[in-house]
Amino acid sequence: MKYLSDHFKEIEKRTQFPEEAIPVLEEVAERLDSDKKFGAKFEALRKGYMYGRGRLGNYTKKLEKLAEKYDIHPYTLEMVFLMVCCELLHKRYRRKGISEEIYWDGVCDLKYKLVECIECEHVVGTFVADWNDGFLRMTRFALGRFQFEYSDFDKDYTTKLGIKIKKGQDCLNFHIPSSGVPLTDDVRLDSYRRAWEFFKDIRTPDGYLILTCGSWLLFPKHEEFLDKNSNIMKFYRDFEIFEGREKDNFNDDWRIWGHYSDLPLEERPADTKLRAAYKNWMMAGNKTGYGIGLIVLKDGKPVK
Repeated sequence: MKYLSDHFKEIEKRTQFPEEAIPVLEEVAERLDSDKKFGAKFEALRKGYMYGRGRLGNYTKKLEKLAEKYDIHPYTLEMVFLMVCCELLHKRYRRKGISEEIYWDGVCDLKYKLVECIECEHVVGTFVADWNDGFLRMTRFALGRFQFEYSDFDKDYTTKLGIKIKKGQDCLNFHIPSSGVPLTDDVRLDSYRRAWEFFKDIRTPDGYLILTCGSWLLFPKHEEFLDKNSNIMKFYRDFEIFEGREKDNFNDDWRIWGHYSDLPLEERPADTKLRAAYKNWMMAGNKTGYGIGLIVLKDGKPVK
């Protein structure tokens, strides 16, 4: 197959890859097209993954070795691999009758991970290639602002409104990509509505759809130090939080500070409300953490 294909370039254009990344990625694709041995080894991995059932992590380890052999940064080769795999994924979406919009919303995640990699690692590529397994296996779908995947609720639970959820019940786990789109009311509610329409197959007999999410954004102590009128707190209040924990290490600090997270806390910028709030909270000796919560949808809207 041709690696520097029209679809490869369409991904770059349609998702608005950073300009400095495009020649780096296209140079690797051109090498795959021109170097038969390199291309054959790469193609064996592509076919093995896309036509097999193995986890993506098994293949990224092999890609790392291939990248070393051909003097390419593994993050870069892994991004090219994902872009190339998307061409077959596009065909599979069409066969399933899934819309172009949903496909391209999913592919946009490559751009988000690319920007994160450039920001945090100063490398064109992705440092979380394994994450894309859900997209490429078609168990995770991007529907507006959020990304949803099939899951099972992990315990018996009764919500504050008396809705009973059984252990093992079908639900959706969802993720908040770092797209830069604010979590406004319109954006959040639109994404919930899309999930409601797309995942009709796992609504309960009573007409509910259960969403779950675990994130640093749902840390219960946000109520103590974040602006109550912020978009993050409006998102937080969509949930019934059923678990929250503090952690000794804030592993998600890069989501707030990017490459500045490598600096000592006192040297990190406080140039946004979120950065300032977190810096003040942590400088005062407070711990950070995460929360896990659920949203119950009825007729596409959160039940409150």
